[in-house]
Amino acid sequence: LCAPYASSWLGPETLTPAHSVRPRGYLFRIVYSAHRDLGSSEDGAGSDSGSDFEDSLWKGSKRGARTPLSCSLVCSLLVHFLCANLSVVDDWLESYKQNKETGFLELINFFIRSCGCKGESPCILRSLTESCTPLCLRGPDSAEYPLILTTRPWRKFRAGFCELVAVLVQRCQYSIMYDEYLLDNLISLLTGLSDSQVRAFRHTSTLAAMKLMTALVRVAVGVSLHKDNSQRQYEAERSKGPSRRATDKLEALLEKRRQLQEQQDEIENMMNAIFKGVFVHRYRDMVPEIRAICIEEMGNWMQNYSVSFLTDGYLKYIGWTLHDKQRDVRLKCLKALQGLYCSREMASRMELFTSRFKGRMVAMVLDKEPDVGVEAIKLLTLILQNMEEMLTDEDCEAVYPVVYASNRALAAAAGEFLYRKQFDVEWEAGREKGRREGSRHFFRLLLAFFIESELHEHAAYLVDSLWDCAATQLKDWEGLAHLLLEESPKEGWGDQEENALIEVLVSSMRQATEGKPPVGRGPGKKVFSARERKTQEDDREKLTHYLIPLLPQLLAKFSADAEKVALLLQAPRYFKLSLYSSGRLEKYLEQLLAQVREVVEKHTGQEVLEAAARALYVLCNPEFTFYSRVDFARSHLVDMLADKFQQDVAELLQASYLDEEEVYSMAATLKRISIFHNAHDLTPWQLWEPCFQLLQRAVDTGEIPKQVVVPTMTCLHFSILWELAHITGASPKQLLDLRRKVASFCSLCQSCLSDVDAGVQEQAFVLLSDLLVVFSPQLVRGGREALQLLIYEPEVALQSQLAGFLMDHVFNHTELLGSDDEDTEGKIHRLHQRRNLLAGFCKLIIYDVLELSAASDVFKHYAKFYKDYGDIIKETLSRTRQIDRDEWARTILLSLQQLLTEMLLQHGPGPGSSKAFLEIRDLARRFSLLFGPRRLHNRQALFDMHKAGIKFAFQEPAPSGSEFGPLNLPFLELLSEFSPRLLRPDKKVLLAYLGKTCQARLSPQDQAKRWPPILTYRRSLISLDDMGLDTSQDAMPRPQRRPDSAAKKRRLDGEGQMPHSRPVWEIVGVALLAGTPLSARLKAGCQLAPETLSQTVPLGTGPLRPRITAAFRVLPSLRNRISAILSRTTWVQ
Repeated sequence: LCAPYASSWLGPETLTPAHSVRPRGYLFRIVYSAHRDLGSSEDGAGSDSGSDFEDSLWKGSKRGARTPLSCSLVCSLLVHFLCANLSVVDDWLESYKQNKETGFLELINFFIRSCGCKGESPCILRSLTESCTPLCLRGPDSAEYPLILTTRPWRKFRAGFCELVAVLVQRCQYSIMYDEYLLDNLISLLTGLSDSQVRAFRHTSTLAAMKLMTALVRVAVGVSLHKDNSQRQYEAERSKGPSRRATDKLEALLEKRRQLQEQQDEIENMMNAIFKGVFVHRYRDMVPEIRAICIEEMGNWMQNYSVSFLTDGYLKYIGWTLHDKQRDVRLKCLKALQGLYCSREMASRMELFTSRFKGRMVAMVLDKEPDVGVEAIKLLTLILQNMEEMLTDEDCEAVYPVVYASNRALAAAAGEFLYRKQFDVEWEAGREKGRREGSRHFFRLLLAFFIESELHEHAAYLVDSLWDCAATQLKDWEGLAHLLLEESPKEGWGDQEENALIEVLVSSMRQATEGKPPVGRGPGKKVFSARERKTQEDDREKLTHYLIPLLPQLLAKFSADAEKVALLLQAPRYFKLSLYSSGRLEKYLEQLLAQVREVVEKHTGQEVLEAAARALYVLCNPEFTFYSRVDFARSHLVDMLADKFQQDVAELLQASYLDEEEVYSMAATLKRISIFHNAHDLTPWQLWEPCFQLLQRAVDTGEIPKQVVVPTMTCLHFSILWELAHITGASPKQLLDLRRKVASFCSLCQSCLSDVDAGVQEQAFVLLSDLLVVFSPQLVRGGREALQLLIYEPEVALQSQLAGFLMDHVFNHTELLGSDDEDTEGKIHRLHQRRNLLAGFCKLIIYDVLELSAASDVFKHYAKFYKDYGDIIKETLSRTRQIDRDEWARTILLSLQQLLTEMLLQHGPGPGSSKAFLEIRDLARRFSLLFGPRRLHNRQALFDMHKAGIKFAFQEPAPSGSEFGPLNLPFLELLSEFSPRLLRPDKKVLLAYLGKTCQARLSPQDQAKRWPPILTYRRSLISLDDMGLDTSQDAMPRPQRRPDSAAKKRRLDGEGQMPHSRPVWEIVGVALLAGTPLSARLKAGCQLAPETLSQTVPLGTGPLRPRITAAFRVLPSLRNRISAILSRTTWVQ
């Protein structure tokens, strides 16, 4: 039945006699007989209508009463895409009761059409003998069919298809199911279709069979319940005394139990037939969707009818499929097991299965697909709840590290597992002793895990992982603060525990008020619902009430510890600051400002000073009524710093000798000012002039130490930016004054690029790259044409210095390797610094500060430094290509020219097989891939690139006595990597241009030499036309359609690969049947000769044999046609 329909996908020639299925069996007789009678009644042309076989099939029915089959069921689902309902099934059942054959034929028609074929009756026999047309897209060669389409109507059709099968069994469960006709033949039909080679038949019938099995399981459960009830009634009646016992009732109950037992046996036989006929073969089908369907439905069977299916004989199929290569199949396995382990009763019956496959379930936590890992952890959590003794400490330790995973869902699932294992029971036990004691117990367990596991340094990731399951405990901010403020706790906190506890406090505040995961973990939720936003605001208000009085006390207690203070100063960012005024809490604000000032005066660390500056920035909001108080405190603090700085600068500029203490005091003051200048406008304190004099002195004399120069440059940089921010309607004089400051500062930074100290050089480079981008031509965009005077273009010398600095500090192998004594953390820090330097230089190119040709210094290191800077260079390549494609191609060419020149200077001329040259060629291959498949879009750029490359190759004459030709001749081999991107007409033009260049640049003796670079490049430009082959449109092979499925692709690939040893008859047969012109097939590289026509080689028994046999049968004069074609064909080696 399946074989004729396969022509829609495979083509009629693909099916061999071994694959075809003879129409036999009762099902086909019904179809055949019904069609013959209907066809004769319609057309009156049934030549064999009087056969005894047909008469026996229609015995008992009047021949004159036959009517054409209706397609109400098919129309309801395939045309209108409506979900199945009781009325549709009831209508069909009425027609089935009137005539079983006709009704069942309509059901066959429905399943065939559901596969994507037009199998409408009364023409069903014609459909079985002719190629059917799919209902889907792309015509008869499409591999698509209804079940794999994902648009909304077809998803609705799939749901309706599944529902119809379930409703059909539900409506037939009391009588028709046991008529030994409907379900028996339906199971036979689905079993046959599920064994088809056509994916559409196999997929659709497997889905129908599995849904049919699920429906039968539900019926079996109902029959089993009825049978148990009858048994209980029988036992109750039998236990009565002889005088009260009703004999008739006992006999009726016995008869009912016997009937229910027969029904149950028959249902189990049907389920056994489906399981052995469909599931056992299809659960390992090559199509992952089919395997997923089987596993999903088996999970339903085990949950609904655990008495029969929850055994090791069925569980083993799920256990084996846990190793499936496809993500969706593994997901279905895990979800099926979750449904089983969620019940303690069912889990207790799976001890053997758990012990056998527990290792695989634990290993799936680290699955390459994050969602599979999530489901695996959820499964282990259920096992932990219902079979705790099955998971050892080693199994649990395999899950714990996942709480620090970068994937948010995976980390949250691991957090819940950790909470159930470590914290849940203990916290509940501690909570019975009191709220404060329960909180202490929970946080002590949390810190013990965080510190003792030594898996990560930042508690923010652990808090984020536990937030979904332990948010109540983590939101106990008051309890956390009191634990930190305890002077003599019963069990003392260590320094490491205090640091972790403060980080937990700040992380929980951020999580509650912002709902964003930590840096590097995603994806986070982008849009919050109104309810979630309301919860966040409530949490913000609660934590503000709790911590406003306690924050100054915490800062006072830990004021000497920079790390703890830096964390605590982040708290005001998550406060509802309006409560300071509305809640009459101004006294706590004064205490907080006093603590911030004390921190600034006491510490010089970068992190703690930045935290203090941000805290003041958050509090200095003009919208708040307490703004004047905060502004006064800030001004007082900056006055103190500015006065000290002015005094130190005056002494330093006049002194001939710098005392070490004076230098330290000056450096500390400047560092505080530079950090505050980043967040606050310090222009009123007029710091430009003293800072500029100090930097000028450092450049002129070199006597100013590094720790003073670096913050001085930072202060000047922020002073310029704040002045630019305040320019609104400024006069030309103000603009010119600002431009003068920019030019002076850039000149001093340029001088610092050649400083002895590397830290000063890097700071100067960073500030220059940022400032040049700010004052680049993009400054006047967006209606800011009045700022035209501020555009600053760097001089050529500055551009050269920037490029040279990049070569010395970024693309330097010595810098990259670092010292042997440097630890891993130090190397990573240095790598981040170098990446920032490279990113700053690339910004100058992208924002048109530097010419695009300057990017050649970056592009030429793309392959060598791909591991460290590959992402930055690749993004720069992409951005610059969008700016100017032609100039971008010339820059790539320049990069290759520079590399070849450097190689020749180091190694001298030689063959193109050296390691250095192969590295350059690999880089050229990578660059060629960046041009992409859009040949017309890149045509002019590629053509100009090749012409310029040919000129460069012959630019330098050959060294005297050299055997390798012109000095730059190997560059042609690099150009050959870009030849496949050229269009055929451009290849011809370039080939001619190469010949003219050779004649003009080379002597006649050199032209006769066959240098490998020229031969390689010439071969890359030569097409089939230049090889003497007929490549006209008629002779070219027709482009094959892209296969729509993996199976079809394999079939096409298998047909297209012709071994050289096959005779020409076989090649010709394949060419004729495949629709490809014979001359094109013969020119595909097969080493044949005309005399092979006389050879007779057996064609074998493969799938090509019937196709070639058919070709000989259809074309009697094939031999003469082949001879005529061969006489006009040019044979090549």
